[in-house]
Amino acid sequence: VQLVESGGGLVQPGGSLRLSCAASGFTFSSYSMSWYRRAPGKERELVAGVTSVGDIRNYADSVKGRFTISRDNRKNTVYLQMNSLKPEDTAVYFCHRGISSAGNYWGQGTQVTVSS
Repeated sequence: VQLVESGGGLVQPGGSLRLSCAASGFTFSSYSMSWYRRAPGKERELVAGVTSVGDIRNYADSVKGRFTISRDNRKNTVYLQMNSLKPEDTAVYFCHRGISSAGNYWGQGTQVTVSS
């Protein structure tokens, strides 16, 4: 199993970024997928999750209305569109197979920094 994130970077408050996670080594369309983040000095938290066919999505209260999770099962990729970014969104973002953090498969992470 391999999960490779991309799309992180430095953005000003109010800006947007789109994270991608390319998956391989398993039947992508059979699994829910999620994005987590870990900010400096804080615990890892679930940001958004999507079911295997993309029909149900859930979000942390802190990102509702600003972030959108989606997936393309033809490309084995899950995305996180992040709009209206705030400094408190600064974190390392991780792609994860499944929704529960108990799962073993994580990407290496991509840094998102929101700063002027």
